[in-house]
Amino acid sequence: MEFSKLPLTLLLLLQILLLSRPSQSASNLFREYIGAEFKNVRFSDLPINSGVEFHFILSFAIDYTTSSSPTNGEFNIFWDTENLSPSQVSAIKNKHSNVKVAVSLGGDSVGDGYAYFNPSSPSSWISNAVSSLTNILQEYNLDGIDIDYEHFKTDPQTFAHCIGELITTLKRNGVISLASIAPFDDDQVQSHYMELWRRYGHVIDYVNFQFYAYDQGTTVSQFLEYFDTQSSNYEGGKVLASFISDGSGGLSPQNGFFTACTRLKSEGKLHGIFVWCADDSKALGFKYEKQSQALVAISH
Repeated sequence: MEFSKLPLTLLLLLQILLLSRPSQSASNLFREYIGAEFKNVRFSDLPINSGVEFHFILSFAIDYTTSSSPTNGEFNIFWDTENLSPSQVSAIKNKHSNVKVAVSLGGDSVGDGYAYFNPSSPSSWISNAVSSLTNILQEYNLDGIDIDYEHFKTDPQTFAHCIGELITTLKRNGVISLASIAPFDDDQVQSHYMELWRRYGHVIDYVNFQFYAYDQGTTVSQFLEYFDTQSSNYEGGKVLASFISDGSGGLSPQNGFFTACTRLKSEGKLHGIFVWCADDSKALGFKYEKQSQALVAISH
């Protein structure tokens, strides 16, 4: 059919229908955190479906020292570097053209205490963070960063400014091509991340919302309600569905996670799936990773 020969009214109707479709209605994105629990898991252990965009997320880089003292933006590596080294990053990316590798910042704890976001000075924190992370990102040939601070000794405005400027600068410098945030449903956490989203959402590519932080035994209908709520909180963002490997929270793969994701996919809402974490999934043979990737994969 030649569109140029259609009546004007029909052309206008077609334009309205096309514009009303959900933008980027679905994604073939799969992401997995790796390395935080030192269980000797390697990139090469995981099944990688050629029909997905696969992101490994190294966990964690933290602006603390091993003695648990904050360093005002001078990040150090706290993941399993023996099994997840720069050469192993290069090897997995060379073997699979659909693989990218990012690093998550912060996390829940360091040493025997919480990992707090606690800059001595916002300007010096940003400068130190850009410098120290640039070194890590380039040494490991990484593609992006994920923000997973969960404890704060500063206000949401300072957090938003520091993290927003960090992401903006790293992208502007060509050091990273992607950035994500990893909030969960807690008043303090949400106040910080939603302020970051309000001011800097335009430089954030994905929202790795921790749906597994909801109560264990979450139902399919509850999960879908939570998903809609967080999609509204991070309006316009690519909010990803998620589960935790050990089944300790949220909607588990055994109890309907994939049912919920299939529903989201049918409604054009499934932007991708992420998992915490490969370290625990190894004991399960990565069976739910295989199922997740099959669900989001583009068939060839």
